[in-house]
Amino acid sequence: MQGYLMGNKGQDSTSQLFWVLDPGISHQSGVLSRGGNLCPFQEPPSNGYIFSWFLTKIDVNKVNPDEIVFGGWDISNMNLADAMGRAKVFDIDLQKQLRPYMESMVPLPGIYDPDFIAANQEERANNVIKGTKKEQVQQIIKDIKAFKEANKVEKVVVLWTANTERYSNVVVGLNDTMENLLSALDRNESEISPSTLYALACILENVPFINGSPQNTFVPGLIDLSINRNSLIGGDDFKSGQTKMKSVLVDFLVGAGIKPTSIVSYNHLGNNDGMNLSAPQTFRSKEISKSNVVDDMVNSNGILYEPGEHPDHVVVIKYVPYVGDSKRAMDEYTSEIFMGGKNTIVLHNTCEDSLLAAPIILDLVLLAELSTRIQFKAENEGKFHSFHPVATILSYLTKAPLVPPGTPVVNALSKQRAMLENILRACVGLAPENNMILEYK
Repeated sequence: MQGYLMGNKGQDSTSQLFWVLDPGISHQSGVLSRGGNLCPFQEPPSNGYIFSWFLTKIDVNKVNPDEIVFGGWDISNMNLADAMGRAKVFDIDLQKQLRPYMESMVPLPGIYDPDFIAANQEERANNVIKGTKKEQVQQIIKDIKAFKEANKVEKVVVLWTANTERYSNVVVGLNDTMENLLSALDRNESEISPSTLYALACILENVPFINGSPQNTFVPGLIDLSINRNSLIGGDDFKSGQTKMKSVLVDFLVGAGIKPTSIVSYNHLGNNDGMNLSAPQTFRSKEISKSNVVDDMVNSNGILYEPGEHPDHVVVIKYVPYVGDSKRAMDEYTSEIFMGGKNTIVLHNTCEDSLLAAPIILDLVLLAELSTRIQFKAENEGKFHSFHPVATILSYLTKAPLVPPGTPVVNALSKQRAMLENILRACVGLAPENNMILEYK
């Protein structure tokens, strides 16, 4: 099995894997599949709950992380050891230990379109695939096949960790249907983004593709193609720090009958992600991803909110080079409480941006691969079938969960976690967790 990693967080996730798998030096904090837990029993034993590793100890996940082979594409030809040094995420002593493993790892040429990312990324673009968009898709397919053959891997999973792109314009006749998108590819239409090209290649090759950035990679025609070919796609945007806190806090407030009326989120960071987001068109993609996270929780309480009513919600991101990868996130939540009172909660969160995202990359790859193997059926159905190719099972790890057409979006973290836990329990023959604990009532 293998996970292709592209872009900003690739070197950090690869470093993390080398590091996590050495039991003498590693810590597995932040890796759900290695450090998360669930109760693997139908009923709690007499001495209380006993918890098991989320994936690796419940006989579900057949993929051993130390058997994953990493590769990928990047528009920069810097080897991963030098990229690790440039990112300045890891302690220098740890970098020295990892360098021998990483300096021979050089990314394949990637797809570069300056219209979709900030102009300040141009100086890094020295490793690009030439040709038409169709030729670029064909090259990505060749790369996947060559990698699979060279490394003798059974499966490939591709995960976009590269720069945030601007939103693609969804246009009738261009990318609204599968047929129109493929025709637009033949015509070399400029409005097909690099991330969509990678996803196209993966779907055509029946390789799972996960989008870890906030742009609308999955235009309607691409989703249509994924469903038509039953090829897994998932996204969007890693949910790691500020947004994860927001999805918990707003769920708590609304569930407690407290009405959030104003949510203001401010971030500043100094890594390459921050530099790319300093361009208005790429920031807009991130703003949409961060802002929509509370919608389902607000809409779930028709007592607090009138139809169409929402809290004032503002998201600000600024590029401050000095702080590097250590993102500062500040949030203010103002809510209406009893007798017309106001409650204000202010949070300051120092987020090590890459170190929060890199474990999520590993979890997404493992869960995506696992979901391709799960089959189920209802009592009245004659045969088993797979999950829908739009992988909602990944929603716990993403800011803006991609769902099949007509499916409600769930952003509340507790519900996402319960969904994932109960699917894993079903895989080993256990009933869903209900938390009633009636035997103690």
